[in-house]
Amino acid sequence: MPNSRDQRRRHAAPRSKESGRLANEQRLVDLGEAIDKRNGVKRSSRRSTTRPGTSRLPFRVNRRVVAIVAITCAVLAGGVIGGSYIYTRVIYDRIQKITVNADTPVIPGQPFNVLDIGSDSRAGLSGAVAAQTGASSGLTSGQRSDVIKIMHFIPSNGTVQVISIPRDLVVQLLPAAAAYFQNHLGKINATYFQGPDLLVQTIQKTFGIPINYVVQVGFAGVMNIAEALGGVYLNFPYPSRDAWSGLTITHPGCQLVSGFQALAVARSRHFEYFYQGAWHSDGLSDISRIQRQDQFIRGMVTQAKKQYNPVVLASALSKIPEGLVIDSRLSLGQLIGMAMTFHGVSGPKFQTYTLPYVSAGNVPYVGDSLVEQEPQAQELLVSIFGSQLTTPTLLPIGLDHQPFMPPTIAPPKATPGHPLKPGNPATVPTAAADVSEFFNPMAC
Repeated sequence: MPNSRDQRRRHAAPRSKESGRLANEQRLVDLGEAIDKRNGVKRSSRRSTTRPGTSRLPFRVNRRVVAIVAITCAVLAGGVIGGSYIYTRVIYDRIQKITVNADTPVIPGQPFNVLDIGSDSRAGLSGAVAAQTGASSGLTSGQRSDVIKIMHFIPSNGTVQVISIPRDLVVQLLPAAAAYFQNHLGKINATYFQGPDLLVQTIQKTFGIPINYVVQVGFAGVMNIAEALGGVYLNFPYPSRDAWSGLTITHPGCQLVSGFQALAVARSRHFEYFYQGAWHSDGLSDISRIQRQDQFIRGMVTQAKKQYNPVVLASALSKIPEGLVIDSRLSLGQLIGMAMTFHGVSGPKFQTYTLPYVSAGNVPYVGDSLVEQEPQAQELLVSIFGSQLTTPTLLPIGLDHQPFMPPTIAPPKATPGHPLKPGNPATVPTAAADVSEFFNPMAC
């Protein structure tokens, strides 16, 4: 079948007239720490160890950085460099904060994990757009996690690894959620119905992955930031549509997607493409959507790093608070520090994965579901998180819909001259890496 990668057009970002060096980078970090200290914010991570004069502008993050937190870091840092720290502080203060009691404290200087939750919340949308996304259907009460991504940041080498957990993965439920479901089983996205705390606990107790920070992004957060950045360039190999999300792409090629169509791409679970004179369904639902979302976010970061216009940056900054909720433990100084530390991520230092899964069919009282594929799932978790993993207390569910003891996987062994460590991209099984389907759009 055709390969969409062969049809991609490259859009090179304009180069800065300056060398990209930031002479006062450390002073900005110091300023952030001083203001945080004045406001009583305790910082748990070390300041950047980047040598003065060797860093590019923080808002010029590489397009390989993933998830909305990267967009937020880039634009916030860009606002500081391009204009007023005070204005950036005002915008940061407008972002809704949430305290997640289940968070695991960060160990200074060590890898940390950010749970990125893509919520189906319509908060911040206008009446017309809210109606188009189904707000009046009576089916959107509460909130569900349409996206569950865990971003693993390694400050020592600037590596970012992202693992997506399919929303339809069936898990054992904690007592707080089990009362609402039969057989103490449910899809993992259902644990978000009361907020992030229960989802964080479920992830930590099911997979042993410590969650240090949480970022929640609603529909408005996706659409507004994409609009403020002037849209996102995506290359569609074929005309595409999704009657459920409202996606309508009439012709193939690299094109600018903005406004409601940008949101429709990110939401699409019933994606269709026009190939050889007929419409075809991708048939992969949420799994294929994960791939499209990763490409969409890469396109957003590409747009963010192109921006030098203070008016555009100010517009992007003003849009950030709408539809975005961040962990109260994430201070402005920490966000800017993250942007400075990880702005150079590229190539093998950035990888995305989906937790290995198999179809479990119709699970009683749960519906069509997925379960972990073993030993592949454990191999992936050990390779990425290594010694960070704790002993799970909720067992995974097997194809017989019963809990089972997962296999014990030893960490990768070092070879002479190549002392691999957990978290090093080279230690992750190659087969686990995400590969986008040929019909999906790609960032261009």
